Amino acid sequence: MCPPDHFRIQYEINPWMDRTHPVSHTRAAQQWNDLRALLEKLGAQVSTLDPVEELPDLVFTANAGMVFQNRVVMAHFRHAERQGEVAHTTAWFEGQGWQIETLPEGCYFEGAGDALFCGDTLFAGYRLRSDVGGLQDLGQMLGVRVIPLELVDPYFYHIDTCFCPLDEKTALYYPEALDDYGRRVMEELVGDLIAVTEEEARRLCCNAVVVGRDVVMNGASPRLVEALRARNFQTHATPLDEFLKAGGSAKCLTLRLDGEEAASWKRSE
Repeated sequence: MCPPDHFRIQYEINPWMDRTHPVSHTRAAQQWNDLRALLEKLGAQVSTLDPVEELPDLVFTANAGMVFQNRVVMAHFRHAERQGEVAHTTAWFEGQGWQIETLPEGCYFEGAGDALFCGDTLFAGYRLRSDVGGLQDLGQMLGVRVIPLELVDPYFYHIDTCFCPLDEKTALYYPEALDDYGRRVMEELVGDLIAVTEEEARRLCCNAVVVGRDVVMNGASPRLVEALRARNFQTHATPLDEFLKAGGSAKCLTLRLDGEEAASWKRSE
């Protein structure tokens, strides 16, 4: 995680962002600290990245790269406003001894925001931020099956805004964020899909953090809480509305260092 010391709406690169609706730094700091405390209470260990004044979206560490075992595939951001983050996050990973990987030159890839495992399949979003060709290169690099899914609603510009794997066969998703093919593929490959409503999706309920059987999100409707409880998941709501102003929530604010493939299961060796 990266503290929100310099988080603000400095530019507009997705429909959520509006420079006339500024961030409350006091509320953002409190919400970020509450999220961190909740994750630690649930058993997560949190490492922090130093914030940088000219990089307001560095707080959204999910986009820094995708961690897989002892490797991290670094992001290549589509928008110039975020490209400066890469040198900073790469230096952090190098300092921690990670094996750094990059996709071929010219391939846009926005890290774990667009690459989520459900079981041993990597579901990857493309068109709005990441490139489909780069996602296939990612699969070959890591030796995993990649299913590219086209994102069709600019409000759900990364796959982690509309899809949340809960375990190897269960996931939350917002169907309208995907094209017809993407919906059919997801229905075929994910055993138990929980569709969220438009209202729930606009609260970024799919942008959740899973710690074992605990699901942390920015608010949850009684319907969604019950749907998760019926599957033996415990919901933990923590307000993150200051970060919704930039189109991010709990998942965007975190990057798993145990690997995206380990969200709530362990990959067989």
